[in-house]
Amino acid sequence: MRARLATLAAAAVATAGCGEDEAAFPAACSVSASELAQALRAAPRPVALGGTTRLSECVRLATSDGDLQELGAAATTAADRLALRASSDPARATELGYLVSAARRGAARTAGVHAELIRRLESTIPPALEGRSQAALTRGLSAGRRFG
Repeated sequence: MRARLATLAAAAVATAGCGEDEAAFPAACSVSASELAQALRAAPRPVALGGTTRLSECVRLATSDGDLQELGAAATTAADRLALRASSDPARATELGYLVSAARRGAARTAGVHAELIRRLESTIPPALEGRSQAALTRGLSAGRRFG
């Protein structure tokens, strides 16, 4: 009887943490740069990958090396492409701002795991935007903070 109780106690201890881990990386977050850019066309309205998953959730849940690399590659490529057009196309500036702020929102409580991704995305913001493009970037940054 004691042996059986000891076995049950050991099994309970071994499985105590099961089911309490972070949620799995959503399939909706596994997107290409082109798919991410397409989803960002909704900005400054809420952007949802796969129609259901906030970009900030994708960033927050990208904790494994593979998930972070996959999402990071798509996000940085999309940001680079948007940055090239942000000065002459305010809509692209809005999308870039949304992407950067949504990523910041998702990384806010991840103990620095996403610091390099955030630094890389922030570095794509053109330093000398003017007029409508600057206003559009600001609108995108605000929307990404709010809805990201």
